[in-house]
Formats: sequence, structure tokens, C-alpha cells
Amino acid sequence: MSEKTWNVVISRDSAVPSLGLHGLHVAFRGLPHVEVGGFFDSRADDLESIMAATQAKRHYRNYVEMLDTEKPDIVVICSRHPNDHFDQIIQAAERGIHIYCEKPMTVSLAEADAIIECLEKTGVKLCMAHPARYDAHFLQMKNMIEAGEIGKPMTVYGRGKSDHRGGGEDLMVLGTHILDVQTWMFGQPESVWAEVLTEGQAIKAGVCAETVEPIGPTAGDHVFASFRFPHEVRGLFESRRGLVSDPHRQRGRLGLSVIGTKGTLSLRFDDMADATLKWSRLSSPPDDDALFEEVPVIEGKEVPGALPLEYSLLGNQTPMASMFLKSNRYAAWDLMQSILTDRQPVSNMMNARVALEMIYGIYASQLSESVIRFPLTHREHPLEMK
Repeated sequence: MSEKTWNVVISRDSAVPSLGLHGLHVAFRGLPHVEVGGFFDSRADDLESIMAATQAKRHYRNYVEMLDTEKPDIVVICSRHPNDHFDQIIQAAERGIHIYCEKPMTVSLAEADAIIECLEKTGVKLCMAHPARYDAHFLQMKNMIEAGEIGKPMTVYGRGKSDHRGGGEDLMVLGTHILDVQTWMFGQPESVWAEVLTEGQAIKAGVCAETVEPIGPTAGDHVFASFRFPHEVRGLFESRRGLVSDPHRQRGRLGLSVIGTKGTLSLRFDDMADATLKWSRLSSPPDDDALFEEVPVIEGKEVPGALPLEYSLLGNQTPMASMFLKSNRYAAWDLMQSILTDRQPVSNMMNARVALEMIYGIYASQLSESVIRFPLTHREHPLEMK
């Protein structure tokens, strides 16, 4: 029996200004039995370079035309802007095309519900680009926690970058990574209490902040949230604007620490350098005479038949950290295997919706000044509710 040949197409419209790419466009490069048939970009600027990087055979200026002409197995949706995702996901799903999509899935919880309903009806698989679920460092952290290396986990403390986007924008753009990791490690949240402030004052419904990128309703320059997870684990998220003036030089905030009864694990999430997993074996709080040691990390298994990763792509339309190349490859492979075995990918539409619901819960808690329980009853964005 011959191996299936996968036809993959890529959507990345350079006409839409963006802060950068996370390497999704090269996720399938080098995987066995994969051909990149088409590449959608409404412009043709720097086309030779991007076609060479993606190894795409044909260029299209229209997304739907590419889908209908190529009839691919998988489409890669690279846009950082969640408002771009809904239409592209639905158009692909209605054609039976599986999807690898940049996070977050959408800005609208109602749209997330509609996406899941459509994908369940069509049988299409969607893998979300939450790379921590495929990264060897985060996987080892999860395995060590489950093995009891730090005792009973008590608190997981996650932080955003706290740069010029600190607060609500940081929560939506980068907090989705941190919230998703917390649910991956500890299960779906049961409730949240949060405080969201702008210049020291509580935010108000209907008042949204201007953002660097079009990411939907956001508010606040200071976000602090406390989630309750199963087994009495507390999950914290914090972001404050302006703590980091130059994120390229002052790294180390974005990430999380997991504090247990026998020790603490710490791991930063960095797109400029590869992460290091650190372990304090002290049972005292980590701010009391803590001593951390680096944990040797075992890389994940190689994808059978795949070509070596092209590390020359780092910094060339991709982040500098090699974890993105590696994690994107594992995610792409996981999506292919999920299609063949009819299962959900490790990073899927369901846990992507949970991360978005957690963000909604943060705003709902501040606006109601109360503890919010999950799942949410109201699907409208709290900042837009009347």
C-alpha cells in the first residue's frame, strides 16, 4: 500500500500589516510525502523569497480560488490577526480541508462555537498553533509535574511580556499561550477572579483600548487574574504595561513557574532564544533562598522520514528561537496523524476555545466585581455587553 501524498496550501497575506510571523508557513517543509501546492498572498512583493522558503509551486492572489483550484488536504492560516480566521476556517471546512491555524482561533466566543459546530459537522480537523504543547521543554515540565517531582502542585504563575502591549493586549496576543499551557497541565478552569485596571482605575463596559494590532475588544494596562483549577491548583496570570521597554534585550517575563510542595519549575517562553527549564528542589517558597538548576531536556522523537530541519530559516521570516521550527513541525505531523486516525490533534479547537473563554472570564469578573464560574453562560464579549 503506497503512502498518502499530502497536498498543503498556505495563506499569508502580506497586504495586512503584521508584527511578524511564527513560522507556520514552513511548518510542513521537509515532512515526508508532503507537497506544497499553493501559496496565497494578495500581493506579489518578495514573492521569490517566500516561495523558496515555503517550497510552494504556485502563487494565488485569491484565497478561495486557491482552495478550489488546488483542492488541498490541509491549509495553513498564518495571519496573526484573529479577525481574519473565521471566514478562512469556514471556507476551508465547508470544502473538507483540514486546517493548521495561528492563535488565537478567533476574537469571538460565539464564532468559536460556530467553528466547532462546523468542524464537528464536516469532520474537519483543526490544529491550533499553541507551540508549547509540542515543545520538548514544556512537555518535560508537564511530565515532571505528573511524576510528582515537585510534590503536589499548588500554584502556577504565568506572566505576559509586559511591554508596550501590557495589560489587555498582552492578554489576548500572548496570554493565550500561558492560559493554554495552564489548562494543558492542570485541566479546565472552574472559576476566575480578576482585576483589570487602566491607570489605576477599574475598566468599564463599552470602553475599549486602542491596540497595536487588530485583535478585537481589549481594555486595561494592568491585568491580574486568579483561576481555580481541579485539585485545588491556583493559576495566576499577570501583565502590566511598560515593565519591559525593549523586549529584545529584557527577556524573561513571558512564561510560567509551577510551585509545588517539594519544589518549583520555571520556564520562560522566548521567541528570541531557546528556552531553559529550571528546577528548584527547595520546598520553601521560591522567593525564600531559592536555588535553581538547569534541567537537561530530552528532545522529542524525530518524525519518521522527515528531512533535517532548516535552521537557516531562523530569523528569516521566522522567530530566532528554534523551538518554533521544531514545535510547528510536530504540530503539522500531529495534524496529519489525527486525520489518518480520526482523533483530535493535541492542540485543537476545543482547548483553543477554553483559552478564549478564560480571557472573557477575566473581563467578566472585573466588570461584575465577582468570581466567574466556567463554562460561561453568556457568549458575548463582556466589554460589548449592554
